[in-house]
This record gives sequence, C-alpha cells and structure tokens, in this order.
Amino acid sequence: MSGVMGVFGVGKLAERVIADLSKENTLVHQADLSDEIPEGLQFALVVHDQWQPAVHIQAEKVFRLRGVPWLRGFVSFGQGVIGPLVQPHSAGCSQCADLRTLMAGNDRREMWGIRQRLIEHGSPLRGDIWSTASGFSYMATMLVKETRHMINGQDVLTQGHLFFIHLKTLDTSQHVVLPDGKCPFCGELPDDSPFTAQITLKPSPKISLSTFRTRSMTELKQVLPSNYLDSRTGLFNGKAQDFDTTFADVTVNLPLFIGDEATAGRTHSYEESEMTAILEGLERHCGYAPQGRRPTVRDTYRNRENEALYPPQVGLHRAEQYANEKFPFKPFNPDRDMDWVWGWSLNEERPLLVPQLLAYYSFSCSGGYVYETSNGCAMGGSLEEAIFHGIMEVVERDAFLLTWYAQLPLPRLEPTSAKDQELHWMIDRMRAVAGYEVHLFNATMENGIPAVWAIAKNQRSQGVNLICAAGAHLDPIRAVKSSIYELAGILPMLDQEFTTNKEKAISMLKDPMKVREMKDHSLLYSLSEAEERLGFLLEGERPKQSFEEAFPQVSVSTDITEDLKGVLARFQERNLEVIVVNQTSPEVARHDLHCVKVLIPGMLPMTFGHHFTRLEGLKRVLHVPKELGYLSQSLTMDQLNPHPHPFP
Repeated sequence: MSGVMGVFGVGKLAERVIADLSKENTLVHQADLSDEIPEGLQFALVVHDQWQPAVHIQAEKVFRLRGVPWLRGFVSFGQGVIGPLVQPHSAGCSQCADLRTLMAGNDRREMWGIRQRLIEHGSPLRGDIWSTASGFSYMATMLVKETRHMINGQDVLTQGHLFFIHLKTLDTSQHVVLPDGKCPFCGELPDDSPFTAQITLKPSPKISLSTFRTRSMTELKQVLPSNYLDSRTGLFNGKAQDFDTTFADVTVNLPLFIGDEATAGRTHSYEESEMTAILEGLERHCGYAPQGRRPTVRDTYRNRENEALYPPQVGLHRAEQYANEKFPFKPFNPDRDMDWVWGWSLNEERPLLVPQLLAYYSFSCSGGYVYETSNGCAMGGSLEEAIFHGIMEVVERDAFLLTWYAQLPLPRLEPTSAKDQELHWMIDRMRAVAGYEVHLFNATMENGIPAVWAIAKNQRSQGVNLICAAGAHLDPIRAVKSSIYELAGILPMLDQEFTTNKEKAISMLKDPMKVREMKDHSLLYSLSEAEERLGFLLEGERPKQSFEEAFPQVSVSTDITEDLKGVLARFQERNLEVIVVNQTSPEVARHDLHCVKVLIPGMLPMTFGHHFTRLEGLKRVLHVPKELGYLSQSLTMDQLNPHPHPFP
C-alpha cells in the first residue's frame, strides 16, 4: 500500500505515533476528525489519551464512506485499547468491538450509561489518570508496527481482534471481535420477506449412520470456544465446570441487559459438554429477538388472514386468566396490530406470517396475547438438522404435557432390555453416585415418534424426593439418555434450592398460583407430599415393556434430510402443519450453523408458571388419550389435571 497516511487525534499517544511514522511515510495530522479528510488518504490512525466514543462513531461514518481502512488506539480506565482494524467493506468494526466489550463486562449497564454521556457531551481533554509514559510508548510501538504491516501487505494482528494493555504492568491480551449482525455501520441485515423465509430441503449427510448430526464435535471444537467464549469480548463471557453432578456438566454465560443467562451442556466429557453448552447458548442468542432479518410487517390478523397463521391455533390462555388485571397478556383480537415475521409451512410449501411473539421469546414483544418460551428452538450444523431437532423438542414437550394433563398410565419400560451398555452404566451411576433410581415410561403419542418420561426417585433419607424429565427422538435410546442427562444436571442445584426454600415448596403445594417460574415446578415436586400427584405413573404393578416391544425399529438414513422427510410425513398424515421460522443470526451463520423455531399448531406448548398454563383450543389433549386406548371416551377440559406440571 502506498499513499497518504493520516493520524487523527491529540495527546501524548498521538505525538509518539506521529514521531515514529513521520520518519518514513507521507503523513498528515489532524486534531479533529471531520468530513474534510485529505485527498488520497490510504490509511488512518485515530488515537487519543482517553476514550472518545463519539469520535469513533464519526470515524466509522467518514472512513466507510471514503473507503479508507483505519485503526484506533486509546486509553480507558487504566488500560490501553488497540483495534480492531476496520476495513470499509467488511463486518467487524469499532462499534461491534465496543458492544462486545460492554456486554461482556459485569458493569455493562453502568458502562453503557457512561458511553452515552460521552457521546452526548464529549470526553474530557485530560488524560486517563492511570496512564504511564511506558504505557504510551508501548501502545505507540504496537500501533506503528500494525501500520507498517498494513502498508506492506503483511498479516495484521488487529484484523478482527482487540488488544487490551494494562498500562502499569504492560500485560497484553488479544481478543476476538465477533461482528454484530445488527450493527448500524457494518451489519447488512436483509428485510424479512416471503422470499427470505423460503426453505428448500437439501441433502444433508450425517457424519455417521449412528448419529443425527452433520458436524462433528472435533470440527466444532476448532470453532466454538475461540470465536464465542471470551471473558472480555465474547458473546459468552464465562464458563463453569460443575464437579458435583453425576455426569460432566459445563455452563456458559450469555450476558444480556436484562440479566445473565446460563446455558448448560451435559455429556460424559467436560470438553464435549462445553461445546454443547455453547451451542445451547447460541440457540438462546438467536431466539430472543429477530437478528437475522429485519421485520417489516406490523398489521392486524384481519388484514393478513390469507397469508398468516391463525394465532388461536397454537393455544390460548383461559378467559379467567385474561380477566385478571395483573395478567400481562391480552385476549387475541384479530383487529389489533401486532408484529409479524415470515415463516415457512413445510406441509404446504409456502410462506406464512407468524406472530413475532410466537417466533421468538415473548418478553421481546409488547402487547402479546400468549406466553411463549423456547418451544421448538434448535441449533444444527445444517438447516435440515436444526429443523429435525426442533421437531423432536416439540414432540418431547407435547408428550410430557399430554401425559400430565390427561394423567395417562404410561407403560413402564424395562431399562435392562435396552441393547446399549452406556445407558446401563448411566442408570447405574445415577443410583450409585447420586442415590436416585431411574424410572422410565413410554410416552409415545399418536405420531409414533419415540418419547419417554423419566423420573429420578430418591433412595436416600434426605434431599429432593423426585424429579421428572422427558426426551423424544427417532432413536429411543437417545431420548432416554437425553432425559437422564437432564435429571442429573438439575439435581445438585435443586437439592440446594430445596434445602433453602422448603417452606416455599410447601406453600406452592397448598396454592398452585405460587408456582411462578421455571424452577418452582421442580421445587414443588421435590416434596414427598407431592408424590401422590404422580400416582398415575408410579402406583400399580403394570407389566414392563421391553425397548423392542415399546419402540418398533425405525429405518434411518445416512442423510438427516431423509429422516426429516419421514417425520414430516407422519405429521402430514395427522393433518398437523409444521411451520419453521429461520432464527439464524449472522453471528452463527458465519460458521455455517443454523437455528430455527418449529411451530406445530395443535401440539401442546410448554409454559412455566401455573398462571401461564395455555390449553384453550388444543383439542388433542382431550382426544388423543382415547385414540391411544388409555380411555374409553374423550376428556373434557374440566377433567384435565389441575395441578402444576413437574417439567424441570
């Protein structure tokens, strides 16, 4: 690279940089950054002795417009900050870096407020009180070296990275800057539209016949931690290994302005559990609000009924719930405006408008009519893989809730009949290490997809009495293992919660409306007094089914798309529509990962908090028990189980 270089800024750092660079380059220095930048400018340095967020925003505007790459260096709260190198036509700019840094900090709210004040009122001209001469010299040396590498076409360390320098010790660390897909400067989100919602199922080979994944953990290990997990700039700012759980348990933390969200991975290896936790966290990241496409539709259902999902199809709350003045949702009104996103009906192969509050978590939407969580959200190495696993989650939760509300006496499963030694060891370990006996039940519903309900029953004299979990998969062994991992992961935390809040559990036993959040459901059924509510499963000496009897062998393919098509055919036969909203954000798409939300109107959605129970309009819960032979006639709504469910 040849041509004019510019240094923009004043202070000791700028003076040192100018002194070094002016010896060998054509250099222009300006104290202020304005629209009038020199002609022929090829590269720019923006350097200050303090944090100047307003100047960095101006630099993004000016240099991006002129097509000039630039690099910043500044001092903030006792540390030097260098980077990232901003290329005018690439994602990953100074504002992405600031967002990641602010979000990863535990003081993100305070720092955001400081940043806003500095943007509005400007930064003080005095230098940072923790600045040192050696620190400035060190920073200037780095900035000059990066500039020379840029000029000579060599690798630049600040490409996609930030450097933090402790100005007293000169300890230096390098951190990845993950581009923000919604960045107003370098993000390029497309508008949401029927065209962008289109899904064409393509071949998606599995990594082996024995798995239902298209990307190996070995491959993902090279990508996930280095790109997403970093205490200073990461989408996830921390991880923790839990050595008290029966299996290897790792959680990663997703920082949000509303609070921290921990997601867990549970396997037989801490390394693999970390990968699983990151993938779970990426799913959460994609599911909170639209991030891959810019929503464009706000309208009434009445105006869009020919191209929109009819919202009551997915279930409503009862009239008395809506009548409560403290209830946060309002009855569905076809003439009220709401936000919509485009989804895709796999049955009818057409775009379909879906209420945003159903496609993403409810708290991201105002004026909603139902409570919705992460039902049907899934991450995959291909779009087809993500859809497959999203459907499995819908099936799992539907089977659990239908069993609970209809109090179905599910057939017991004989664990020893499973031809899988690892599963036997897992059950033995639950007994020997955790002190819990695992009871398994066949919860397969009319769709024929293997589903299980698992109960861990305490064999000790103290602690949580029992805990429930569920799983669903074409491979029933995988469904069972998934449910056991869930049981084992929750037990330590629940034991501690039960020890601290036993009185709260007793109060919830007497008043179900005190079950207000996710953890309350498991806490309630930690009580031995609540066990009688599970008598429809635990009581009686029903014959046990072998795995071979319970789950007829399902033919699976080497391509997950073929498995998915077989699953879709089952729902087509039942006249159940499968709708997919592609939630994939640019942050995950850059590594060819995919996230979706699957909706199957008519299936029972999981809700947490007994006051949020959502069954109105979902007739399957009344008729499927008869269809499966559990009852001689259909149920009525008044006959459904009135107690809070025990899903963890």
